[in-house]
Amino acid sequence: MRHSGPADRVPFIVFTGLLLWLPIPLGSNRPWAAMLSSGIIFVLCIWWSVLFLKKEVSIHRSFRKAWPAITALLMCQCWVFISAITPYSPSSDFVVPAPPAAYFTVGSLDPAQSFQQLILGLALTALFCLTLVLLNSRQRIKTVIYALILSGVCQAVYGSLMTLSNVEYILFLPKESNTGVTTGTFINRNHLAGYLELCLAVGIGFMIATLNDRPASTWRDVGRRILEALLGAKARVRIGIVMMVAALVMTHSRMGNTAFFASMAITGIIALIFSKRASKPTIILLTSLVIIDILVVGTFFGIDRVVERIEETTLETTKRDEVDVYALGLLRDHPITGTGAGSFYGVFPQYRQEEVGNVYFDHAHNDYLQFAIEFGLLGFVPLAAFVFFTLITALGAQWQRRDALMRGLSFSTIMAIIAFGIHSTVDFNLQIPANAATFMIILAMGWLSMFFRDSSLKSGRGIP
Repeated sequence: MRHSGPADRVPFIVFTGLLLWLPIPLGSNRPWAAMLSSGIIFVLCIWWSVLFLKKEVSIHRSFRKAWPAITALLMCQCWVFISAITPYSPSSDFVVPAPPAAYFTVGSLDPAQSFQQLILGLALTALFCLTLVLLNSRQRIKTVIYALILSGVCQAVYGSLMTLSNVEYILFLPKESNTGVTTGTFINRNHLAGYLELCLAVGIGFMIATLNDRPASTWRDVGRRILEALLGAKARVRIGIVMMVAALVMTHSRMGNTAFFASMAITGIIALIFSKRASKPTIILLTSLVIIDILVVGTFFGIDRVVERIEETTLETTKRDEVDVYALGLLRDHPITGTGAGSFYGVFPQYRQEEVGNVYFDHAHNDYLQFAIEFGLLGFVPLAAFVFFTLITALGAQWQRRDALMRGLSFSTIMAIIAFGIHSTVDFNLQIPANAATFMIILAMGWLSMFFRDSSLKSGRGIP
C-alpha cells in the first residue's frame, strides 16, 4: 500500500496551525471566525484532492474503513441542505403550537441560519476526513497530539493568569461577564471547560501510550527511567495536564469538572478491563491523576468552590431546566423534520414563558435537545449513529490493538465521547465551532486507533 509522501506536508502544517487557531477568536463562535475556519478547511480539502488526482497522495485504510461514519455525516448534511432550500409551507405566520401538518413538513424556519450551519457542518465533515488522510504516520499523529496539548496549556495559562491577576481581558477587550473565573479566550467558562476536557483526554491518552509495562532489569534501567520521567517528554506532558486541570477547576464549571473526572474514571476502568490484565503503570498513572489533581491542584485552585456550586444547584436556582422544558414544545411540534439547523434562537421566543425572565437564549442548554429540535428525527439519528459507530470502533481498538499509541488514541476518543456525552446534557459545547471541530478530530482518531497500520511494521499474524 502506497503512503503519502512529502507532497501533503504543507497542507498538514496548515491543518496543525488551524488546530491552534480555532479556540483563539472566542472559540471561533463568531460568524466571521467560523466562516474563516470553514474556508481554510475547504481549501485544504481541495488542495489534498488535487494532489490525489495527480497521484501524489493516496487514500489510506483508515479513511476507507471509516465509511459508516462518513456516510452518516453526509446523510445529516444532506438533510440540512434539503431543509434549508425548502420553503416552510404550513402558514406564512408561525403558529404556536404548530398544526399537526408541521410534523412531516420539510423546511427550515430560518433558511439563512440553516445555510450558515450547512457550511459549518460540511466543514466539520471535511475536517473529519482530512484528519483521516493527513495523519498517515506515527510522527504526524504525535504532532497533532502535541498541538492539542499545547493549545490546551496555552488556554489554561492565559485564563489562569487573567483570573489570578484580576486583569481580565479576552482578546484585548475587558470581560463583560464570567469575571472571577477562568474562561481563556472563550466567552463562557463552560466552553473553556469543554475544550479542556478534550485536550485533557488527548493528554491522558498519550501518557498511557508512553507507559513502559516492562519491569526494569538493572539499576541502569531504573536510573534511565527516572531521568526520562523527570526530563523527558512525559514530564512536560504531565506538567501540562496538571496546568489544564488547575484551569478546569478555576472555571468553577460544575458539569465540566464532573464530566472530566467521571469520564477519566469510567475510561480508566474500561482500559483496565479491556487490557486483559491489570497494567501496574496504568493503575499508578490513573491513581496519581486522581490524587494529585483533586487533592493537591483542587485544594490550591478552588475545587471547594466547584463542590459548593454543585451542592447549591437546584431546579429553583437555575433557568436552564426551564429553558429545556419550554423547548420541549418545539420538539413536540416538529419531531420528525425539525425546525431547521440554526433556527433555535429565532423560534424559541415563541415558546418561552415569563419564568425564564428577560434573558436571551440563543441555544438550548442541552446539545441533545437542540440537535433534536433543529434537525428532527431524520437528521438527529444519523448524527447519533456517527458518534455511536466511532465509540464502538474505539472500544474495539482498546480490546484488539496491542500498539501502545493506538490504545492511547482509543482511550482519548472514549474519554472525550463520555465527557461530552455527560456535559452535553446541561450545556451547548457542540454549538461552539472550536469545540465541535476539536471533537471531530478526536473522533477521527478513534478510527485511526483501530485501522492505522505503520508501514514500517511487517505484516504478520495478530493485530499490532
